[in-house]
Amino acid sequence: MALLFFSIGFVTWLNGPLITFVQLAFSLSDVAAFLVPSCFYLAYFIFPLPATLLARRVGLKAGMAIALMVMAAGTALFGECVTGRWYPGALAGLGVIGAGLSLLQVTVNPYVTLLGPHERAAQRIAIMGTANKFAGILAPLVFAALVMRDIGGIATLVRAAPSAAAREAILTQFTRAVHAPYLFMAVLLLVMAVWVLRSRLPEIGIGAEVGAPAEGRDGGLFLLGLGVFSTFLYVGVEVMAGDAIGLYGRSFGLSLDVTKYFTAVTLAAMLAGYLAGMVIVPRLVSQERYMGVSCAMGLALCGAAWMTTGLLSVLCVALLGFANAMIMPALFPVVMRAMGRHADHAAALLVMAFCGGGVLPQVFVHLARSCGVQAAFVGVAGPAYLVILAYCGLMLRRRERSPKGLSG
Repeated sequence: MALLFFSIGFVTWLNGPLITFVQLAFSLSDVAAFLVPSCFYLAYFIFPLPATLLARRVGLKAGMAIALMVMAAGTALFGECVTGRWYPGALAGLGVIGAGLSLLQVTVNPYVTLLGPHERAAQRIAIMGTANKFAGILAPLVFAALVMRDIGGIATLVRAAPSAAAREAILTQFTRAVHAPYLFMAVLLLVMAVWVLRSRLPEIGIGAEVGAPAEGRDGGLFLLGLGVFSTFLYVGVEVMAGDAIGLYGRSFGLSLDVTKYFTAVTLAAMLAGYLAGMVIVPRLVSQERYMGVSCAMGLALCGAAWMTTGLLSVLCVALLGFANAMIMPALFPVVMRAMGRHADHAAALLVMAFCGGGVLPQVFVHLARSCGVQAAFVGVAGPAYLVILAYCGLMLRRRERSPKGLSG
């Protein structure tokens, strides 16, 4: 399961450096370049419900294998289209990867949630998160080394090209570096699909084993809606901290050769947050309370980012990775627990909410054109943390009033 989370992290967190890459390769504006996370994460809105039906029909293990095959097809399509310098096709490839990830997320997150007692679900997801974020740290570093070694120098050559033909020749050579790494990833994903099919992973049903009845008429739909909306906002903020940090750094005049590593810094902070969470939750603090502390930390870092400039402000954004780390590991099992036997529907809706990773960065980049990158980032991230904190407080109050109905 950790290997599957590693594959999710490696593919997902390539989006940060990809934004910078496609902006140069296809001569795009900031808004057009940010279609990379939009197309990737909006697939989460379209495919989770069909993915849930497929997983019910073929089983969780076969569903995971099919998901890896779909991801392999999308990875190969992206590499081919980038090499051919066809941006719409590259975006379509990202959408196919997102479709495969939708099916994978619909299966792996509930699977890990149900592998043991509810009060340790956040700890289990945090363990998986370390694999995910370790891959996320490696992905931009590997991509920078293989594809973007001298991106600052290439950008200078493109600007100084004596003719359109010379400029196109430089960019064509630049984009060809993508082909081999993405083809290798596609083959590796196919190998993993075969491995999953041949593995002895147990079949686990979703719903009956969750261990608590749905909240039903007593606010169940409201709790589910607020939990899904909180997930939508959280994923958007997580993606902004990881993928938009390059643009954030460039707004202070930092060079491309420096900002291409910022995504890895954010994910290193997230990895540290997961390791801290694995020690603290639930030994010292419940997962709900730690989620509240994480949101408060996110608000404080947003304020610090607003009041500082340059590398110090960028560091505050990167440290949002630490604050973000334990929000999803707590949020996912808490919502599923509240829905009881309807947890499979809750899981699909939560994965659909991952499309926030495509929506909030677009809101941010459009706002940045009018009010500046720094103000836009804080203006989007700050209110998101407030909403998640409000949901956390609501769940804590319900737990205190009815500890048997919502334990952990």
